[in-house]
Amino acid sequence: MSMKKVLVTGATGAIGEACARYFHDNGYFVYLNYRSNETKANALHGELVNSQTLYFDITKKEEVASAVESLELDVLVNNAGITKDNLFFWMKDEEWSDVIDTSVNGTYYVTKAVLKNMIANKKGAIVNVASVSGLVGNAGQTNYSAAKGAMIAFTKALSAEVARYKIRVNAVAPGLIESEMTKDLPLKEMKKGIPLRRVGVAHDVAECVFFLGDKASYVTGDVMNISGGMVR
Repeated sequence: MSMKKVLVTGATGAIGEACARYFHDNGYFVYLNYRSNETKANALHGELVNSQTLYFDITKKEEVASAVESLELDVLVNNAGITKDNLFFWMKDEEWSDVIDTSVNGTYYVTKAVLKNMIANKKGAIVNVASVSGLVGNAGQTNYSAAKGAMIAFTKALSAEVARYKIRVNAVAPGLIESEMTKDLPLKEMKKGIPLRRVGVAHDVAECVFFLGDKASYVTGDVMNISGGMVR
């Protein structure tokens, strides 16, 4: 039996790296996408025997297509994302467009490029890494909330289209997770509002992504809330 294959976009971020490690440790060959952090990508590749680095900017349609159209994937993890938080009144146009472009257009380009082979093979799973911000909205994050809300709606619509090809499409919605994105937040204070009384770690997200990508054979169009009960 040939080794299963997964592509993780944004593999050098905390959640991306955790997902890459989790899939690799469970027998997958992992394609590690990166855009700017080549050093981290190469270091991760050095640790994960069955892996390959893939440079492309997910917001560039041609780059995406040339990098991934030929891949035969079992799982796609659309993880790459950015934050550029600001109150709406003060938000710059590029803060809006950069966040939307990465999460929404990037997810579209990558998914479109890999879906052709998944449909031909009549199998596959796609897991989109959204956020609780896309479920409930956060002040100071109209751009991020809009982008992640779009990813959730995208997940539900696409799942209905491709189920006939035995392709499942789900999303995860992480809450407060220790990462580059949350390092400047007052996490010690914020965890008081979380029923499980702790901030999540990237591994918490990775195990749910793996479950949806590899195990949950009768689950599609769903959004898994990973917030320690903060959002319910």
